[in-house]
Amino acid sequence: MAPPLLLVGHGTVDATGVEEFVAFTGRMRGMLDVDVAGGFIELSAPTVHQAWTELSERGHQRMAAVPMVLVAAGHAKGDIPAALQREVVRDPATGYVFGRPLGPHPLLQQVLEARIGEVAPAGDTAVLLVGRGSTDPDANAEICKVARLLQEGRGYDFVEPAFVSLAAPDVPAGLARCRALGARRVVVAPYFLFDGVLPRRVGDQARAFAASHPDVDVRVARHIGDCPELAQLVTERYREALHGDIRMNCDTCAYRVLLPGFEDKLGAAQTPHHHPDDPSHGHGHGHGHGHGHVVAR
Repeated sequence: MAPPLLLVGHGTVDATGVEEFVAFTGRMRGMLDVDVAGGFIELSAPTVHQAWTELSERGHQRMAAVPMVLVAAGHAKGDIPAALQREVVRDPATGYVFGRPLGPHPLLQQVLEARIGEVAPAGDTAVLLVGRGSTDPDANAEICKVARLLQEGRGYDFVEPAFVSLAAPDVPAGLARCRALGARRVVVAPYFLFDGVLPRRVGDQARAFAASHPDVDVRVARHIGDCPELAQLVTERYREALHGDIRMNCDTCAYRVLLPGFEDKLGAAQTPHHHPDDPSHGHGHGHGHGHGHVVAR
């Protein structure tokens, strides 16, 4: 029996975001000839615990877990591995291999290009690519890399990065920079897999900027969403987890490399934050653990 695909998302209080994740899980079931389940580490159901239990009750002992995140920030490095390890602690007969985060990848560039093209032509258009934002400098730098990859060969005037939380520039500052650089039409492209509070905040902030700066034509693209390209990428990550050499980027990781301004992170253990929905809370099932650059548990 082939190892099942376990999709692991962060979770959202937004019902539409949950529906998109569940629909995408269904898409993967129809696409792969293996068992598939999906769950969140917090905020919403189905939970990772429910998905893991569902798979184990169908006779699976080894899962191939793909983190449904775009960058290797705290969720991919700490919180998701911790949630999976708690399942192994509950049932030592089970285990998992851990796939890479989804981005950056050419398939995601294609989707972003398509989303931007839905609201504006490439010519005479600047793009503001907006990521979630993180306290992890490596994750923020990856958004800048994605912005540059998106710019290459696509005919945009330029592509600027911005963040909706935890890092600068924020959306208004990013739009102000585009305006200062001479842009008269800017497409704000939310770099998010599914709908939720933060993608909607990106749109709200972009529209507020547009209202106070009528000299700039600001348009908002859709997030990535449930689409065939994302399914193709997740399939690739699933197969890579089973047969490839999976390693996160350690070259610029603040937990392994001394980076200016982040000296306190060097050598620090990853301590996942509290997940109140997890049934193991309060029972001593290892909420803290080392750096999540792992292949299997």
